[in-house]
Amino acid sequence: MRARSQMFPAIHCDAVNPDVIRPKENWLTRTVLGVGLTSLFSDWSHEIATAALPAFLAAIGAGPAWLGAIEGIADGLSSLTKLGAGHFTDQLKRRKPLAVFGYAFTALATASFAFATHAYHVLIGRAGAWLGRGVRSPAKKALLAADVPRSAYGRAFGLERLMDTVGAIVGPLTALWLLEVTHHNYRAVFLWTLLPGMIAVASFWLLVRERPVETRKKQSFLSGLQELPEAFRRLLLGVGIFGAGDFSHTLLILYASRMLAPVQGMSRAASLAVGLYALHNVFYAGSAYLSGWISDHLPHRKVVLAAGYTLAGVTAILLTMAPHQLWLLAVIFILAGLYVGTEEALEDSLAAELIPKEQHGMAFGTLAAVNAVGDFLSSLVVGFLWSAVSVRAAFSFSAVLFFLGALIILRLRR
Repeated sequence: MRARSQMFPAIHCDAVNPDVIRPKENWLTRTVLGVGLTSLFSDWSHEIATAALPAFLAAIGAGPAWLGAIEGIADGLSSLTKLGAGHFTDQLKRRKPLAVFGYAFTALATASFAFATHAYHVLIGRAGAWLGRGVRSPAKKALLAADVPRSAYGRAFGLERLMDTVGAIVGPLTALWLLEVTHHNYRAVFLWTLLPGMIAVASFWLLVRERPVETRKKQSFLSGLQELPEAFRRLLLGVGIFGAGDFSHTLLILYASRMLAPVQGMSRAASLAVGLYALHNVFYAGSAYLSGWISDHLPHRKVVLAAGYTLAGVTAILLTMAPHQLWLLAVIFILAGLYVGTEEALEDSLAAELIPKEQHGMAFGTLAAVNAVGDFLSSLVVGFLWSAVSVRAAFSFSAVLFFLGALIILRLRR
């Protein structure tokens, strides 16, 4: 006789219609756990390197121009790679080996900084690391979406973002500890990044399952783009407009330092600004999962994403007020953390919902590319307006685009 739990599976009411009873679906699978742990350890690895990189470049005689060039080239290469890898991923019978290769390549390329003697060596290593990052990203997200029910996309992608952010918090702290115990031996610090990097590779290889998904027929890249559904294209429009105003949140550190300096002094203002950014990251991590959970229990997931975009608009308006009070700056940093966590978790889960699973690779790659273009435009325009006009002009520009993006998302139809 079979066990009762096997004969009578758990049931619960439909979130949209309470009168509809359907089987309870398990979303916290080994794949969700594996992807989350992989994101945590991979981000932990490269955040150690990122935290130590500016000082290391200075030690080998490279200035800020080199740092800007390294980050800009690496980010651009990663974005282009995500777009191409998304198209390629949908034509593979097995996506997992590609993702594992990407994680391993990123870990090895990051550790290669230990052998750099010139700035161009670091450029090659960083570009290689971000190339691996671009290769793995669409495959990872497609594997995650394939292993959970559509009703749980928000929680699955939200948990992945939460774990990734935990890695981003722990990484710099680990770098500070390693620099202390190695007496600022940068090469030893970079070699230590291999430990979390390879744990990330092992987590993905051992825990993530490959679900059978119908592969796409061989077609050109442009044909793949043209076959993306109209609703997804409208999502890209909203994401792109929002992203064109979504400035890098490292600007918030500079902003807080300048606002606090007249009252606190330069050195104390700088320390407080870093502390505020740590507070920002805590709320970023928490909101990623919470917003995903909320979206899974509402009839329309787009409402949560639009709310996140609206919260970004409120944050930008507060920034135009140029406050000097520490408590108000703390509110701004908290709101910024809340909206960026919501944005990242819900853009991915909404994209997964709007696109058939056999097109997920192309969808995630295209979404990443649109976000990258938005990041480039926003950093360029907001920075220019801040320098050439005023702080109020810079963040007013962002606020307008944030609210416009929210309106477009609200008008989305499946």
